[in-house]
Amino acid sequence: MKYSKYVVLLIFIAAAVVLPQLGYCSVESSLAAVQSKLVTTILPLAAILGLVFAGLSFVAGSANARNHLILAIIGAVVGFGAQSLVAFIRGLVN
Repeated sequence: MKYSKYVVLLIFIAAAVVLPQLGYCSVESSLAAVQSKLVTTILPLAAILGLVFAGLSFVAGSANARNHLILAIIGAVVGFGAQSLVAFIRGLVN
């Protein structure tokens, strides 16, 4: 316990020596990578899973199946149209 501060400091120093490129990362490129992953992978996957859930809910005869289907369609439109929505908003801001 009395050496825990030194161990943490040693880990940070070792990480700084081993990974010096992390110091030169820009926030803008990191955010662009997150946006790209979100728009190209996660949003369409979430839209497809929402449509599958709504379809299974409809087949099972759930009372909320219609609401699930409407929300899944809205989610699919947002998920698959996210790239154009981002480009549109970016055009309005710039």
